[in-house]
Amino acid sequence: MSRQPNQEFQEWWNKQQKAHGSDDLFPSSSENSSFFAVEIRSPTVDEKERTRSARQLSWIYLLKFQQIANSIAFLTNSFISIVRTANRRIVTSNSAPPRSDSRLYSVIKVFLTVSVILLVFELVAYFRGWHFSPPTVESASAEVVDLAEYVYANWLDIRANYLAPPLQSLTNMCIVLFLVQSVDRMVLVFGCFWIKFRRLKPFAEIEYSSDVENLNAEDYPMVLVQIPMCNEREVYQQSIAAVCIQDWPKDRMLVQILDDSDDLGVQGLIKAEVQKWQQRGVHIVYRHRLIRTGYKAGNLKSAMSCDYVKNYEFVAIFDADFQPTPDFLKNTVPYFKGHDDVALVQTRWAFVNKDENLLTRLQNINLAFHFEVEQQVNGWFINFFGFNGTAGVWRIKALEECGGWLDRTTVEDMDIAVRAHLCGWKFIYVNDVKCLCELPESYEAYKKQQHRWHSGPMQLFRLCFSDILRSKVRMGYLS
Repeated sequence: MSRQPNQEFQEWWNKQQKAHGSDDLFPSSSENSSFFAVEIRSPTVDEKERTRSARQLSWIYLLKFQQIANSIAFLTNSFISIVRTANRRIVTSNSAPPRSDSRLYSVIKVFLTVSVILLVFELVAYFRGWHFSPPTVESASAEVVDLAEYVYANWLDIRANYLAPPLQSLTNMCIVLFLVQSVDRMVLVFGCFWIKFRRLKPFAEIEYSSDVENLNAEDYPMVLVQIPMCNEREVYQQSIAAVCIQDWPKDRMLVQILDDSDDLGVQGLIKAEVQKWQQRGVHIVYRHRLIRTGYKAGNLKSAMSCDYVKNYEFVAIFDADFQPTPDFLKNTVPYFKGHDDVALVQTRWAFVNKDENLLTRLQNINLAFHFEVEQQVNGWFINFFGFNGTAGVWRIKALEECGGWLDRTTVEDMDIAVRAHLCGWKFIYVNDVKCLCELPESYEAYKKQQHRWHSGPMQLFRLCFSDILRSKVRMGYLS
């Protein structure tokens, strides 16, 4: 229901309009300060975008400034680290005794110095424009030129006539070696594919059962287990325990702890661990050398000289950081049965810290190719591969026939493998049996390991090259 209009108010309003007019009823702000008008309007789209763009630009500049600051801090820290490392190396080299290979380092320093000087000279020639029209010796001699141009012309002549040919020959040789290595890798990969496709595996004549009640000890050959170690404070307990719990008759196995530690505290800890397992009925002995000659090779050679070794047929070798599974001997020793010409049964390494950091991941990729492809293909097709120094079982007769352990190189494992192969012995690689171990997690430890692994084969090549040429191993033997 609508309201009734107020007639009295309407009449009064009309009278006021006639008497004063409409302008007097609503005076402007200039006439009466008590009345003012405020215009309220929403910002336009352009103003919003302008405000938003300014804010975004300020954040972008802040992020750019932060990135620049982080880059400067990173470069500064890297430069300081390089300077500290160089200073430490210089101090160490000055305090260290003179090395036998100082001549090689002197040659390298001279070569680097000459290279830097020649590089500076090439830069000068570049900025003078000589690289567009290089001067010749004849033109430099006929014309009046400065000394730098004359020297540069002679340098170009020496570089073209005397340095380029041997460098080109060296480059060609490197290309040939690269092609040879590439073909070798392709053949190994195809061989691995063939093994996987045909499901080829080495065959064992016997298989040991897990039935302890019907165990016949005469079926188990005498096995000697050796663990060479030196100041292994962190891993000695795990390695000794893993060997002592082998699923093998106790009276058919003897464990030798070959300790070369020079730390009396570590020696006491290892002796106590050996005594603990002796009390549990394990046949285990502790051996320590007063004079550590030959390092690992000398340690193994000293252990094999014991009188009781002649009572054993096989020897299993484990480094201090390896932990074999309890069925390791049961999975490896049967491959010797019925194969009297087999000297070595090598197993695969499995790494417990392969995902620790980037360095261990890269090492795992490299060593996985070594075991999965190289060792497996060579073991199946030619019955020979390099002994890895651990996680393998040797026939003691083969060790004695090839001359035993020698300390003439840093890779005594590869040395004895080559000598055993030259004597006509065969090897078997078992890819299904794995032995747990650890990878070097720091760059310093990895560098030491790689130095030993790469310098040793070159020494061995120099020592065994003539023996390989005079060997009577026929090509038919490799098939």
